[in-house]
Amino acid sequence: MTVEDKTICPHCGQKMKKWRVPMFSTWTAEFFYVCFNDECPYFQRGWKHMFETYRNTCSYRYRYDPETGQSGPLPVWSLDDLKADIIED
Repeated sequence: MTVEDKTICPHCGQKMKKWRVPMFSTWTAEFFYVCFNDECPYFQRGWKHMFETYRNTCSYRYRYDPETGQSGPLPVWSLDDLKADIIED
């Protein structure tokens, strides 16, 4: 049996980075793993999807919450959005 590494983005295969969850958010985790690969297809497709669906100029990055096991989109409004809260190992 193979154990899947949840810290690898399933959309681009890159190792995700630890990202500090905002202190006053509704999330209980201290950090998420987030794909900050600007070439990730999930992130790239998000710009078009969000504009065509909601007329918003934004995208999303793939995130994994190690506390709950949940994963999904984390909204961003620019290439550099959220990068200031990356936790370097």
